[in-house]
Amino acid sequence: MSAAVVERKSLADQSTRASRRAIAVWAGTCAIGVAILSLIVIAPVAQAYGHPAIASSIYKAFSFVCHQISERSFHLDGHQFAVCSRCTGLYAGFAVAALIYPLARSLQRTDTPSRLWLMLATLPLVIDFALGYFSIWENTHLSRFLTGALLSSVAVFYIMPGLIDLSSAIVHRFSRGPARETL
Repeated sequence: MSAAVVERKSLADQSTRASRRAIAVWAGTCAIGVAILSLIVIAPVAQAYGHPAIASSIYKAFSFVCHQISERSFHLDGHQFAVCSRCTGLYAGFAVAALIYPLARSLQRTDTPSRLWLMLATLPLVIDFALGYFSIWENTHLSRFLTGALLSSVAVFYIMPGLIDLSSAIVHRFSRGPARETL
């Protein structure tokens, strides 16, 4: 075999490994996003069906990231979700956008869109929050949910390339073997 054929085969193998790694990162991210969203809904279901220990554990875990004010939360069967409506939107938007990410953008791309898009996606959430905070307009469960979902769905287009790039850097770092010390 010529050196050129061997080099092409090596590049093809590297590309296949990189593609598999990107798919694994994407699948893992989706699994985590869907699992978190599921827990948010499982908490009120567990509470309603007589499993307060499970519900309590979930509510406690989410209490570190959300205020869990009942009036600002969706309810299911008379029990509030594990997080408020804005956080529910954040997690739902992330999970859905992560799932459809490969339809919108190749998993091989590790560049990110202009940061302007992320700032523009943040703007409705800031406006919704500010209008409610200053008692100009009473925001609703729907406005909180939608502004949270918009922000996190756009954030996926920054997070996913970063995770894929990070996984490549980690594999590259550890595939070189132990570093040799020179005296």
